[in-house]
Amino acid sequence: MKYGNLIIEKREYVLLKKLMNLSKYYKDVTLGKSIKKLSSEIESAKICDEKDMPNDVIRFNSTITVVSEKGWSKKFTLVTPSESDVKEGKISLLTLMGSAVIGYAEGDAIIWEFPSGEQNLMIGKVEQGNRKLNVSMVL
Repeated sequence: MKYGNLIIEKREYVLLKKLMNLSKYYKDVTLGKSIKKLSSEIESAKICDEKDMPNDVIRFNSTITVVSEKGWSKKFTLVTPSESDVKEGKISLLTLMGSAVIGYAEGDAIIWEFPSGEQNLMIGKVEQGNRKLNVSMVL
């Protein structure tokens, strides 16, 4: 891991905690495991002010390219649940892929559990998008 721990911006951390608390009520077992793993990972995350956030760390509205050791790659934008639109390549944080990548940086390798089994992923390019978070639109 490039920075040693996940790196999360303060406002995004608060929002992330709220979203994860709500997700406890989901019945999808694999997603539940993913959220539980993310929850334990963010306990040791470095929480930063906006001005201190590295530009290559995945956050809300980042566009990411993820490459699997199985040969597939996927490019998507990480968004809040209310903005999710798979057809437009907007993936919610509360999906398996979304919860797998938040807080990681370009070049990081991660292992994550998917319905098809555990997969090794590499974070390719990370591009930052609009930094405005409209908290009222999240839930």
